[in-house]
Amino acid sequence: MATLRDIQNKIAAVKKTKQITRAMNMVAAARLRSTQTRMENFEPYARKFAEVLGNLAGRIDRDVHPLLTRKETVSRLELLHFTADRGLCGSFNMNLIVRGEKWLKEQSEKGIACKMTVVGKKGRDFFRKTGRDILRDYTNIYGSVDISFVSKMTSEFTARFLANEVDEVYMIYSRFVSVAKQMPTLLKLLPIEPPKVEEAQEARAEYLYEPSADALLIELLPKHISIQILNAFLQQETSEHAARMAAMDNATKNCSDMIGHLTLVYNKARQAAITSELMDIVGGAEALRNV
Repeated sequence: MATLRDIQNKIAAVKKTKQITRAMNMVAAARLRSTQTRMENFEPYARKFAEVLGNLAGRIDRDVHPLLTRKETVSRLELLHFTADRGLCGSFNMNLIVRGEKWLKEQSEKGIACKMTVVGKKGRDFFRKTGRDILRDYTNIYGSVDISFVSKMTSEFTARFLANEVDEVYMIYSRFVSVAKQMPTLLKLLPIEPPKVEEAQEARAEYLYEPSADALLIELLPKHISIQILNAFLQQETSEHAARMAAMDNATKNCSDMIGHLTLVYNKARQAAITSELMDIVGGAEALRNV
């Protein structure tokens, strides 16, 4: 049975752990506010860009640009996969890894070869261990990603697609739904599937294009991919902080419960020790009385 000193040491250790988890919760909450603001500020631009691109795509032939053209046979794919660089965020990373591994296995069963571009240490380490073909990995870049960095990534994807090294490019990232819910999401990047514009919205929006619609679409298509990837970075980072905040909040509550349980154990052990000492005293007194 644990001694009183051992229980006291356990209570002290759990209290220190509780202080750490509470501090990490506060840090994650502060970072969540800043990244969520960036994500929400970017959303109107991305939504309007998709609206204009959908309007353009509905007016021209898909064969006007090779980025819109579907390959007749699909035998080589590339996956852009996102995870976090750090843990302590519950099942956040594992949900993304499981989603990616399941998709890769489905493609392998169809006889399709898959290559990967990985963002985040957790995903990189996992897929290296499983022997996946990783073309490139990016780590420790969250928080410093801007449109110029994303444009370089886009140019690499489009170059491989146009050189017929890959037939399609997909992306898996965590879409931020709420603080309590982050959803692993699969999105097709190449060939580009222009956003569909609703008929009522298309009837209201009449655009005059200068230069022509074809020339403008050719200019906007690579930027559309960059916007999707940048949006994925913002969604992923916001989701990570939300998941870590929730995980640290649960850990803090568990620490409180454990402290309560250990306190009860300590009190019971202390009462048992006091009772044992009293019994020794009474027994000694009785022995002296009988002498």
